Amino acid sequence: MPGFQKTPGWLDWCPHPSRPRFTLPPGAVDAHCHVFGPGATFPFAPERKYTPCDAGKDQLFALRDHLGFSRNVIVQATCHGTDNRALADACRSSGGRARGVASVRAGVTDAELAELHAAGVRGVRFNFVRRLVDFTPRDELQRIATRIQPLGWHVVVYFEANDLPELWDFFTALPVVVVVDHLGRPDVTQPVDGPQFALFLRLLREHPHVWTKVTCPERLSASGPPAVDGVRHPYRDVVPFARHVIDSFRERVLWGTDWPHPNLTDHMPDDGRLVDFIPQIATTPERQRRLLVTNPMRLYWPEEG
Repeated sequence: MPGFQKTPGWLDWCPHPSRPRFTLPPGAVDAHCHVFGPGATFPFAPERKYTPCDAGKDQLFALRDHLGFSRNVIVQATCHGTDNRALADACRSSGGRARGVASVRAGVTDAELAELHAAGVRGVRFNFVRRLVDFTPRDELQRIATRIQPLGWHVVVYFEANDLPELWDFFTALPVVVVVDHLGRPDVTQPVDGPQFALFLRLLREHPHVWTKVTCPERLSASGPPAVDGVRHPYRDVVPFARHVIDSFRERVLWGTDWPHPNLTDHMPDDGRLVDFIPQIATTPERQRRLLVTNPMRLYWPEEG
């Protein structure tokens, strides 16, 4: 069995998250999380650009129950490349309580797509962050999007805000629902009504097939988390951006923990406190239910109505 040495400086996930003060609505979905290995069972990809700690399905499902979620959407981590075995195994082991977003190559066969669908996969992820993955030609990605359309799958895209102008035409031409990771990674030191974020809002406004995840304040924040007994609301500089999107596009937003928080080196968030961030950005019970229940169920479990 292969041995893996974790990337130096890469933090492990929080082993003892607090219990949230915010009570999640019944049926809440953690719509963005990952599994890493364990590497002895599901080896990491040779082409990976980082090596994580082990963070498998058992730890993920324990966190789900501790935080009060009912379900998970597990997104393929770049450290596993297009080997979706750990993801598919976690979905199959969930008793129908997890769906997946895979990474595939253009040469994926119909039988492989059918197998992933049976496991619980409902989307594919296209990653445009060059520090994490090598560039994939857009014509290849377009072919993948066309292949998954009959399955009712969608595309999840991960990019840096500065790259949106270059990617605009590609995203808007995709024939399926497009879900943008992490608010399109805005620079939250810039004004919420500034030109960079205005372009992202325009993408959502003009293209109703585009959704977004209001996730990862720990990645976006410049102010960072509070001390344990300090400021009550963490990542306060992210709040105006996330709240604006939820208020304006409440039927096309999702939320997730991003556990086990890949590639963090400055601090590791307490997942319980991340849950307590939710009422700061989704300010009414109706918006909280759409964000956490109605929207993810509609996208990932449509057969349940």
